[in-house]
Amino acid sequence: MFRIILVVLLSSLSGVAFAHGMSAEDQARILNAGYWEYVQLGATHMLSGYDHLLFLFGVIFFLTRFSDILKFITAFTIGHSITLVFATLLEINANYYLIDAVIALTVCYKAFDNLDGFKRFFQMPSPNLTWMVFGFGLIHGFGLSTRLQQLPLGTDNLVLKILSFNVGVELGQIIALSIMLIILAGWRKTASFTRFSKASNIGLMLLGGLLLLMQLHGYQHTQYPDDFPLNADDHSHIHEDMEAQSSPLAAYPIKLNLKADSSQAKEVQDDAIPSDIHSHNGESPHSH
Repeated sequence: MFRIILVVLLSSLSGVAFAHGMSAEDQARILNAGYWEYVQLGATHMLSGYDHLLFLFGVIFFLTRFSDILKFITAFTIGHSITLVFATLLEINANYYLIDAVIALTVCYKAFDNLDGFKRFFQMPSPNLTWMVFGFGLIHGFGLSTRLQQLPLGTDNLVLKILSFNVGVELGQIIALSIMLIILAGWRKTASFTRFSKASNIGLMLLGGLLLLMQLHGYQHTQYPDDFPLNADDHSHIHEDMEAQSSPLAAYPIKLNLKADSSQAKEVQDDAIPSDIHSHNGESPHSH
C-alpha cells in the first residue's frame, strides 16, 4: 500500500517539482530585460519557492522577539546572497534537482530541531542555530544560482543583473515573512497553538521528506531521460508498470477480468496474447 501511495504522489506532484524553476517564458522575457524585470523575477521565484518558504517558516515558528527574527533572517540572507552572487559570477553549477533535494533536507532538519529532536534522540543540545541558518542559507543561495544560470544572462552588466535578481529575492522574502509572522502572531494567541505546534512541525518534516523524494525523482529524469518519456501518458504508464511489476501477483499465470460478466469469464494463459500488449484499465489493450 505504501508503494502505491508513493508512486501516486510522485506521479501527481513531480510536475510541481519541475515547475519550481525558470520557465521558457522566463527565459524569453529576460532576453531584453532591464534591471526591474530581474527584480520582479527574483521576487516571483522566491514567492513560488515552496522549499525556501517552508524552511523560513520553520525558522520563525517559535520566535517571538523581533531581535531574534532579525538575527536569524539576516544570517540566512547573508548566506544565500553570497552563493547566489559568486556561484553565478564564477559559473559554479550542479544538478539543480540534487541541490533542491539538499534544500528539502534543511526543511526536515529545522522541523526536527523545532521538535527538540537532538535532546530527545541524541541527548545533546542543538547545534548553534545562527551558524546552521547561515550554512543552510549558503545551500539555498546555490539553489537560486543554479536556477538563475538557466537564463541567457549574457556578459553585459552581469553583476548588476545578479544583484537586481537578489534584491527581488529579498523583497519576495520580506513579503512572505510578513504574511507568516501575521499568521503566527494570531495563531499564538489561541489555545490550539500549544496543542498543534508539535503536529505542525511533524507535518513540516513530512513535507520536507516529500519534497526530497520529488527532487530525487526529478534527478532520475535528468540522468535517465530514455526511461522517462516526455509524453505524460507514457510517463504515467511507466509508473503503473513499475507498480505492477512490484506486485506479488505480477507473475501469476491466470489473468482475471473482474469487470466481465461471470458467464463470459474464462482463463487466459500467458501465451494467449503477445507479451507487448497490455492494458492499464482493463478495457483498452495497447502496447508501448
